[in-house]
Amino acid sequence: MSRPPSVATELPAGPGHGQPDVVDHVAVARLYGEPLFAMPQDLYIPPDALEVFLEAFEGPLDLLLYLIRKQNFNILDIPMAAVTRQYLTYVDEVRSRNLELAAEYLLMAAMLIEIKSRMLLPPKKTAEGEEAEDPRAELVRRLLEYEQMKMAAARLNEVPQYGRDFLKAQVYIEQSLKPRFPEVELADLRSAWADILRRAKLVQHHKISREELSVREHMSIVLRTLQGRKFVEFEHLFDVSRGTPVLVVTFIALLELAKETLIEITQAEAFAPIYVRLAYSPA
Repeated sequence: MSRPPSVATELPAGPGHGQPDVVDHVAVARLYGEPLFAMPQDLYIPPDALEVFLEAFEGPLDLLLYLIRKQNFNILDIPMAAVTRQYLTYVDEVRSRNLELAAEYLLMAAMLIEIKSRMLLPPKKTAEGEEAEDPRAELVRRLLEYEQMKMAAARLNEVPQYGRDFLKAQVYIEQSLKPRFPEVELADLRSAWADILRRAKLVQHHKISREELSVREHMSIVLRTLQGRKFVEFEHLFDVSRGTPVLVVTFIALLELAKETLIEITQAEAFAPIYVRLAYSPA
């Protein structure tokens, strides 16, 4: 339905009106916030300011397949004259705008002209007396393979894709339960133990003595140290002034207590200090 022409009505200037008002007129644009009711007569539009591409092709084979399918040609019996003429028309249009893009299309145009020339010549027979292969056979094979790949790509594109068709749902649930500390890995214990050994070597005494050390005794010492405390830092359970043997026995005592689930070794977060506490509440 066509739109009735706009009507501009000028009202006589009244008190306080410097110019007549324009009523029921559609502005074609706005310039610095002011409506523009007519195109400027001196407006210059560069030739390359606007280009409209009716068809976009991904290459010469895509263009050939489009020409063949659009006109319902038999792909096994391509009318080379008609297809070549339409193809060259498109290539001439591309050359006038983008010479680099036209190079690939020109190569296919030369191939089409060669096939057409070979079809004009009388067919040659092979040594066995059979007729030579159709000059269009190689082009037909490439077109069929390209069409199969294009259809497969279209089917893959219809599959829902993450980020395009759907997004992963993420829900944050705040729990007011007892915080669960991350478990202490064996590598963390080994690193903490290696750090304690390095510190022990800095303060060790060169005194040779024989000392009978008991793992059970040091297990009791560790339990007494943890008694009545909520947490004790892992390195505070070791007396570095007593030398490496005592440190080794204390570490074995800690492992035995952890094995018997008498103590818990926790860590608030990765690379944070390691803490030890009793795994049971005294009566």
